[in-house]
Amino acid sequence: MAVKEDVQENIREPLMPIENILDREDGGAGDQANNKKVNPCMVYFSTLIAVCGSYAFGSCAGYSSPTQSAIREDIALSLAEYSVFGSILTFGAMIGAITSGPIADYIGRKGAMRVSSVFCVAGWLAIYFAEGVWPLDIGRLATGYGMGVFSYVVPVFIAEIAPKNLRGALTTANQLMICAGVSVAFIIGTVLTWRALALTGIIPCAILFLGLFFIPESPRWLAKTGKEKEFEAALQKLRGKDADITHEAAEIQDYIETLERLPKAGMLDLFQRRYLRSVTIGVGLMVFQQFGGINGICFYTSTIFESAGFSSSVGTIIYAILQVVVTGLNTIVIDRAGRKPLLLVSATGLVLGCLLVGVSFFLKLYIAAFSAGMGAVPWVVMSEIFPINIKGVGGSLATLVNWFGAWLVSYTFNFLMTWSSYGTFILYAAINALGILFMIIVVPETKGRTLEQIQAAINA
Repeated sequence: MAVKEDVQENIREPLMPIENILDREDGGAGDQANNKKVNPCMVYFSTLIAVCGSYAFGSCAGYSSPTQSAIREDIALSLAEYSVFGSILTFGAMIGAITSGPIADYIGRKGAMRVSSVFCVAGWLAIYFAEGVWPLDIGRLATGYGMGVFSYVVPVFIAEIAPKNLRGALTTANQLMICAGVSVAFIIGTVLTWRALALTGIIPCAILFLGLFFIPESPRWLAKTGKEKEFEAALQKLRGKDADITHEAAEIQDYIETLERLPKAGMLDLFQRRYLRSVTIGVGLMVFQQFGGINGICFYTSTIFESAGFSSSVGTIIYAILQVVVTGLNTIVIDRAGRKPLLLVSATGLVLGCLLVGVSFFLKLYIAAFSAGMGAVPWVVMSEIFPINIKGVGGSLATLVNWFGAWLVSYTFNFLMTWSSYGTFILYAAINALGILFMIIVVPETKGRTLEQIQAAINA
């Protein structure tokens, strides 16, 4: 009984002594001097390679919109069969979300990205060679699985390799490349055949697969798996050969050693008191990101523009460009403005957008507002707030909730519009308003803190 009480007491304590972490948040003179020797070139290169997976994600998501007529005509698909082809992507992504955390924990972040690449390439080849509905659906399911794994492991990998002053901008590059992949698929899909467009989806996967041979593994994952020499070598490579990594390496090692004394986490362990706030933040942001209506808007962009008396082709191009531009601006300001202010500004814009009467003007404001914060920041925060011992299962849960929300919103959107187009947007406005309250009350600011400092603050 005494042993049990001791364990419970230990679980309630912060994972690292708070005073040992929080007093370093602003950095001392030694840290500032050392920062001048840090060379982030390898961090930038590693991020560039990793976000090829994000671009591949976007290519998968954007494929079905410009190819619908051609695929239905060439393979004689009914509308119902093509609807299955389009929507089965989200089911593959949900399976990928469930397995992404355990895979990334077991074979590493790089290993998980390799697995994703293989599934996506296999899926694209199945689609390219398809002569009937079954190869199409199997290929789409495989690319969806790759998307689900990419959506978790890419932001986690970037967050674990980046120094705290660059982490927000670099993690936001994940969403920027997703938007770029979607937009390019929309645009080149108007001039390429659907089979040729499928082959273009292989390119980012091939670049990623080859590029992974030239970048280091996540130092935090290496430390967690007891590979001390590889951990120090990876961290040194990421910070530059002249950088003093002693302080950062010691902080990571102390944190990992503390976590190793805790039992191995399973899905039910996420609901222990010490992890409850991290889970609430991670899952809550994904709920409000999806149920604010984004996938209903995205999946039916052309229909909404047409119903507003606006050119669907011009509207789609405006949508694609606006999404990339605003998300690109977000990468610049996220480490200056912080995560929480961007979330609040973005959610406020979504509420206002939903309340506007003119649908075409509504759509432009909505997409700009979403891209400014709610599109990227929930993924940034998700990659930051889970302790590394539950990052796999916690990230899988948050990603699964995100993809389930994507499916549910896209599935119900037309039914809601049939019920009441005005009422649909009022409903989304109410959900986004609740999201604002959630962000004010629950979501912490993580700007300028190491991952270990974030954990100390949450557990405080």
